[in-house]
Amino acid sequence: MLALKAVDFQDLDELDLLDLKLHATADLGPLWKRLRREAPVWWHRPRGDVPGFWVVTRYADVLSVLKDHKSFTVARGNMLGTLLHGGDTAAGRMVAVSDGRWHAGLRRLMLSGIGPRVLDLVKDIIETTTRDLVGRALERGDCDFARDVAAQIPLTAICELLGVPPQDRSRVLELTNQAMLSGGAEEPGVEIRVARSRILQYYANLAAVRGDVPGSDMVSLLATSEVDGRRLTKEEVLLNCYNLIVGGDETARLAMSGGLLALMENPQQWRRLRADPRLVDPAVEEILRWTSPASHIGRTALSDVTLHGEAIRAGDVVTVWNVSANRDERAFPEPDHFDIGRSPNRHLTFGHGLHFCIGAVLARLELRTMLRVLREQVASVEIRGEVRRIESNFITGVSSLPVTLNKAASA
Repeated sequence: MLALKAVDFQDLDELDLLDLKLHATADLGPLWKRLRREAPVWWHRPRGDVPGFWVVTRYADVLSVLKDHKSFTVARGNMLGTLLHGGDTAAGRMVAVSDGRWHAGLRRLMLSGIGPRVLDLVKDIIETTTRDLVGRALERGDCDFARDVAAQIPLTAICELLGVPPQDRSRVLELTNQAMLSGGAEEPGVEIRVARSRILQYYANLAAVRGDVPGSDMVSLLATSEVDGRRLTKEEVLLNCYNLIVGGDETARLAMSGGLLALMENPQQWRRLRADPRLVDPAVEEILRWTSPASHIGRTALSDVTLHGEAIRAGDVVTVWNVSANRDERAFPEPDHFDIGRSPNRHLTFGHGLHFCIGAVLARLELRTMLRVLREQVASVEIRGEVRRIESNFITGVSSLPVTLNKAASA
């Protein structure tokens, strides 16, 4: 299985959460537990020219920060990679990094584009795609589940949601795969940058066409609607399309791969799932809690705040760590036990409050479909090579999961 090395920081000042390899190779569970116990609001000292930031690890405190929209803002960015380097260039224009009335209006608009009618259409695509991908993996025997199955399901759903014409989908999927499957690299290579540029240009051209001849897709909705009394600019349309592509891909993809790995590492839970279809829905929530694909969420303090006796100053960067909050023993009984029947399961994987993930319903649908198809068609799964994790302090999970899928007798 996937062996992570134990780390022991005698002096917390030695801890560098900006070290990307640390998140890919180390078991940070004991560290998060120590921070929750000893320093639930901890100051991460500056590293060179990179400023310091606050680290919040307890469930109740994470929830408090995410709910407090008067004291904390996302308008400078929502992740360390941008907050510590001058802020997000899309701030105030992309739904994920904007606040206030404009954010509220844009959010309502985008949620209307993922309503029941749209989800009914996308549901069929997800079902067909999942059965096809799992079927092909069973025929081959060996596959990289992360790339060959988990990555393809959300990307296909996004193409449907954004209204990519059937004749373009093969090329768009190819480009989006190249753009998204970078392993979380902070500095992507030339091929990845080119792919991202081309996919953005594709959606820019699509938005221009849909602005004149709109359809019933999200691109048309963004290109023709008003928010807070004005039409979105071309840049705003493009940025929010890209936000959907990235957000719609990462959580579902990483939860699917990490979920299958968790089931392999906990074979009794796999047997429970195969024996009882009623466990699919709670298993979805437990996988989301267990994998926590977005490891942290960033905020900037708007005013001076005191939390656990620590003085957070206006302008300070504050990070709340979902990956820790979702394993907080104060919120979850036996948090380090993977239990697909866990209830209640109020995890914070999709955040909370005004910035709760827009694509949560879609991600849950994709994960639910995958589990249902796997339990029907797959008897067992075996590791067939090196399992690799993403090198990133923002997204966490498996980038490569080589396995053998063994067909169920009833498939």
